[in-house]
Amino acid sequence: MDRQAALAALTAPGEPYELEEVELYGRACRAFRHAPPTLRDLFEQARSDLPFILYDGEHLTFEQAWVESCRIATLLVDEYGIGHGDRVAISMRNYPEWILAFMAVTSVGGIAVAMNALWQPEEMAYGLRDSGARVLFADEERLERLALCEHAFDDLGILAVRAESLHGLNARPLPAALSGVALSTVAADSMPSIDIQPEDDATIFYTSGSTGHPKGVVSCHRNIISALLSWELDARAVSYMHGVEFVLPAEQQATLLAVPLFHVTGSHAVYLSSYRAQRRIVSMYKWDVDHAAELIEREEISSVVAPPAMTGDLVEAAARTNRDLSSLATVGGGGAPRAPAQVRNIERAFTKAMPNTGWGMTETNAIGVGIFGQDYLDHPESSGRCSAVLDLRIVDENGHELRQGERGELQVRGTSVVRGYWNRPDADAETFSDEWLCTGDVAYLDEEGFVYIVDRIKDLVIRGGENIGCGAVEAALLEHPDVLEAGVYGVPDERLGEEVGATVYAQGGVDEQALHEFLKPRLARFEIPRYLRFADAPLPRTASGKILKRQLRMEALSELDAG
Repeated sequence: MDRQAALAALTAPGEPYELEEVELYGRACRAFRHAPPTLRDLFEQARSDLPFILYDGEHLTFEQAWVESCRIATLLVDEYGIGHGDRVAISMRNYPEWILAFMAVTSVGGIAVAMNALWQPEEMAYGLRDSGARVLFADEERLERLALCEHAFDDLGILAVRAESLHGLNARPLPAALSGVALSTVAADSMPSIDIQPEDDATIFYTSGSTGHPKGVVSCHRNIISALLSWELDARAVSYMHGVEFVLPAEQQATLLAVPLFHVTGSHAVYLSSYRAQRRIVSMYKWDVDHAAELIEREEISSVVAPPAMTGDLVEAAARTNRDLSSLATVGGGGAPRAPAQVRNIERAFTKAMPNTGWGMTETNAIGVGIFGQDYLDHPESSGRCSAVLDLRIVDENGHELRQGERGELQVRGTSVVRGYWNRPDADAETFSDEWLCTGDVAYLDEEGFVYIVDRIKDLVIRGGENIGCGAVEAALLEHPDVLEAGVYGVPDERLGEEVGATVYAQGGVDEQALHEFLKPRLARFEIPRYLRFADAPLPRTASGKILKRQLRMEALSELDAG
């Protein structure tokens, strides 16, 4: 059976994944009739005594996580007045409290603002101001950075997580704040009673554009839940196509949370998709491949989803160490394309693990196209075929749809596509063409419906799954009084896909080390150029005045090859 027939059978009337037509943001979309209406329903329906979160020796069951999130929700409503549409920011490492805070905020009608934990003080200040957050959950490292911000956040409620010092901020340690919140029962109504609708805003995730500040991507409950069930449907379709009944394993499965929760790969593909699967999450503070291999062996982890740099590390660790990684059944990808060689190496490196990957965006809640197992091995350069709740097309520069095999911009529409950006009508106008999301990726479709991403239109560097706006890095460089011109571009990197390169035209005695020090408080570490070139003349430009970045990039690559 082919994929279309499998999807048609699984989404037919009366089936668990039955699709119906709904209207979302004024657009006609396909949605799952039997999906949980909201994230709160998703969380509550998952309550059980099975293990849910494991972090550095700490354990929480699904039921314990629900009860703790109810306490946090009560605190937010009773003491901070958080209600429908209020923004609450979360800025920390992958601690259990990240998940508990997210559950609480989205369960009382608030909007969870997932702040990039790698942001430096100026970026943190921007995110808090832009989102209008009323409360911030932050760990000690983020509190330290917030204390360096020039902007005063006197009206911001700050709840400190795992912090020994409050760094002079008007913050409350979360355990102390919760000490007066006692739930006498574990009843279904323990969560404060606030009406939530599927179309209500639930999250803001920030994504780097090609220029300027990051943009807040706003998703509703239906957007997110449609993405989660889309992955479930795709997994069942693979079984259906091969005539195999899809059966949940008798033993509870475990997944490794090694990707930051402030990215949709970590929050959606790993964390949120674990509720209905009743999957145990083993969380890491930060990526360390040897520690990851130890956790996979000890906790018998069955799945890992991570960018190619990290899954490539695992392939290398499988060959280098004596760790037993045979529990791995799935090694998923996301955030950036894999090299075809790594796709094949995953099959060879692990006893039973099969590779999968997909293409998605923050604006699509991480879904778009996906590819699994043998299909991926047969088409290692493809990102997969379209989700059942989305439509895609390839268009030329005039918006005319192209035929199979012709290259143009990939555009997408459907139920997981967001309504737009937070307070950015200019970005909405640039990104959306009627009901279609303009992705900025150049792609083509083959005769079987497989999508191949071949280039990008947007001025971005994708480093290990992190989108880095070239314009934002250029703006930071140009803040230096001696830098007159700057051009930023991607430099190929075997492990991370790309690294940031920059060519600057400067006056005076500025050097590479001085520029790096200047950029540290202005950019996240991953945004600071690894490769810096100094030009002795103004940078080359087009007739219209644009810097010729392609020429700068070729010159940089030539120097690297020669050196």
